[in-house]
Amino acid sequence: MKKKLLVIEDEKSVAKQLRWGLSEEYEITIASNASQARPFLISGVFPVVTLDLGLPPSPDTPEQGFKLLEDIAVISPHTRVIVITGNTEEENAIQAIALGAVDFIEKPINLKLLKIILSRAFKISELAQAKRQLQKENKQTGALAGMLGVSSVMNKVFDRLRQASKTDYPILITGNTGTGKELAAHAVHSLSQRASQNLVIVNCGAIPENLLESELFGHEKGAFTGASSRQIGKFEQAQHGTLFLDEIGELPLLLQVKLLRVLQESTIQRLGGTKTISLDVRVIAATNNNLEDSIENGSFREDLFYRLNVVPLKLPDLRERPEDILLLAHYFLQEESQKLKRGQMSFLSTALTALAAYDWPGNVRELQNRIRRALGTTFGKNISEVDLGLEEISHDRQEEQEQKVLTLKEARAGAEKTAVYRALSLTGNNISQAAKLLEVSRPTLHDLMKKLEISIQK
Repeated sequence: MKKKLLVIEDEKSVAKQLRWGLSEEYEITIASNASQARPFLISGVFPVVTLDLGLPPSPDTPEQGFKLLEDIAVISPHTRVIVITGNTEEENAIQAIALGAVDFIEKPINLKLLKIILSRAFKISELAQAKRQLQKENKQTGALAGMLGVSSVMNKVFDRLRQASKTDYPILITGNTGTGKELAAHAVHSLSQRASQNLVIVNCGAIPENLLESELFGHEKGAFTGASSRQIGKFEQAQHGTLFLDEIGELPLLLQVKLLRVLQESTIQRLGGTKTISLDVRVIAATNNNLEDSIENGSFREDLFYRLNVVPLKLPDLRERPEDILLLAHYFLQEESQKLKRGQMSFLSTALTALAAYDWPGNVRELQNRIRRALGTTFGKNISEVDLGLEEISHDRQEEQEQKVLTLKEARAGAEKTAVYRALSLTGNNISQAAKLLEVSRPTLHDLMKKLEISIQK
């Protein structure tokens, strides 16, 4: 199918030229004024538009064109606009770009050049549409750039990640071991405008202190004993991309001073070098330490903390997001069993009970490792609580339930709540699919969730 192109042009001769010259590649629709163009724009079917700034009732001025360009940003925000201007109207073209146009071409129109501009605009539009669709699908299925979750607390984290990806401000990710801090950094980078550039990862706690400065900033040949050649540091490797500084709380005080200077000035010098190198790097830091406590005991600089903590992001422990435990468990089981070519695997009901009851001190990383342990020690198709190393948890939970006498109302509510949570987890918070699993209508499930005080963030 031909791509749809809207041409907003009041000069019949120019419109005819464009239809003749472009109709082989595009399905052309002509609008001769703003009023005719608006319904086409609102329809959302035109990814790219050419716009003549001189439109009725003032064809000799760009007034109507600028006004329509501003309107397009509201009524059709994803449409790419290519402005057509007179050959003496450079200022108008510049203003049009400032108002959101992606490109411009001067009259008389060079069709060969216009085809190149159109091809680029349609390509940009297609890439943007694909990204929006991926983000939409991820939101519907409880996933974001490799991170999974349907709980309200994780939906808030996903919203924060999406918002953070729109800026270049430093981010400080905090959270206990195994909560997914590196995954969060990957998510921000992949959703940002820097996604096509490098994401460089440095574990500040894993590199010896005497090598860390060279690792970060690089060195020139002969800078120190053993420096037999120039080395490009991690900051330069991340140029135009993102640098992720994991375990930032382990950074020595001397390097904290140098890192602060880099963040303030956006420049570095290699060890042994005299050349100042300008940087365009987005910095994301992470720690499982309480940096405010570290500031109190003098092991972390307060000024660096505030430089890094422009966008704070706290990742919750797994026990704070119980709705996600079974979702993650099923995901890891299928992912790992596919790698091992084990076919379709499942959990026994006792294993599901143990998974839900366990406190998960090692968080998501521990959950993944326990499932790997189970697959490495059993050859059947069903995973038990014993395979997961959670037999004591299952036994304790069973004893606890046997000793506690519940009223029929409490028992019914507990069973209903467990069933609803499981259905939502398995369907990624899709109400319609969860209702089918539970064999109830969608309105009935809504009423049940309201009664049980179960909420999901849309």
